[in-house]
Amino acid sequence: MSQKDYSPVTGIIEESQVIIDFGKYEGKSVQELSALDPTFYERLAAEKENGVFAIRRHRDKTFRLYINPLSEVDH
Repeated sequence: MSQKDYSPVTGIIEESQVIIDFGKYEGKSVQELSALDPTFYERLAAEKENGVFAIRRHRDKTFRLYINPLSEVDH
C-alpha cells in the first residue's frame, strides 16, 4: 500500500466512502470535510489515535465516522 492510499483520518478506507455522523458536517464525506474545513480535518487526523472517534459500518452498508460521546472534542 502506498502512502497515497492511506488517509490520516480514515486509514485505508477511502475518504469519499466515510460519512460524518455528527455535528455541522453530518452527512458530508470526510473528503468533503477536508475541502470545507481543513482545520477541523487536521484536528480529526491529530485525534485519530486518542479514541475520540471511530468508523463503523452502518446497516445501509455505508461507513460512518462517529464521535465518542465521552470525548472532549468540540463538534
